[in-house]
Amino acid sequence: MALSNIQYETILRGYEQVRDANRALTEARREEVYDTVPGYRELADSVSTLSVACARRMLDGDEGALDRLHGELAEISSRQKRLLAEYGFSQDYLEPVYGCPCCQDTGYITGPDGLKKKCSCFRQQEINLLYAQSNIQDMIARENFASLSYEYFQGEDLRRFEAAVQISRNFIENFHQDYQNLFFYGTVGTGKSFLSGCIAGELLERGHSVIYFSAAGLFETLARYSFDAKSKDILYDLCEDLYGCDLLIIDDLGTETTNSFITSQLFSCLNERYLRSKATLISTNLNLEELRDRYSDRIFSRITSSFTLCKLTGRDIRILKKRLASMT
Repeated sequence: MALSNIQYETILRGYEQVRDANRALTEARREEVYDTVPGYRELADSVSTLSVACARRMLDGDEGALDRLHGELAEISSRQKRLLAEYGFSQDYLEPVYGCPCCQDTGYITGPDGLKKKCSCFRQQEINLLYAQSNIQDMIARENFASLSYEYFQGEDLRRFEAAVQISRNFIENFHQDYQNLFFYGTVGTGKSFLSGCIAGELLERGHSVIYFSAAGLFETLARYSFDAKSKDILYDLCEDLYGCDLLIIDDLGTETTNSFITSQLFSCLNERYLRSKATLISTNLNLEELRDRYSDRIFSRITSSFTLCKLTGRDIRILKKRLASMT
């Protein structure tokens, strides 16, 4: 699905506001250093003086002027860094500040072919607008590694949860290098969605594009555009996003009303992402036998052969938390 002009302009205005704020921050830092570090302002001013003098010498035919300038500038930079450290500032304190270092808050980067393309941070903003990912934003805010706790698990349930946490951390750390998929399954309220939120938050923080759908929401959206002849272009764009984002999360698989359309769409999505080596994370309350019975053999085979399976068991954490809250 394509952005409307208003949505596109909203994103660009957001980048402009970020750039303005960061320029103001950099300028405020510069003034702070000038007021705090004796001699730093003079060193900074000498850069332009030396550059002008070098240009004049080059016009006069001095072939070694540029090399000498480089050496003088390197010495000034070294002295500035020493002064910053001496007065308790980091050496990069006056470097430009960017919300996204990849595109320097422009929304676009230059690809290997020399052509401009949307940065991953722009793509994620598109995804957030197009697919109204308020659910994932809420989930990330309350479910992340900072709030991770093992206190609700015991025995075998604890060992399974600890293993799933480690698998999740490895999945994040190796996301660039290895093609992986995760399948969280087991009883209700045992941390499947929690770990999905942890993974989504970390990968978003690292600049990867993530699309989150509940299973019911995903298939409802696909059905809406699949059976509307006027929405072919929208359906194409939707599928390209589903197939091409860095991570697709399908939450609560099995809560939808399953039929041949849904089975076909699910396999197409899983298979296309497999062919493109794009990661998929699925959570479900179904066990493996129920998964096999509800969906086709092709889907069962695809999941069990190309996903890391993480079984989570134990008491319903949501119910436990409510009980504890009511007792306080």
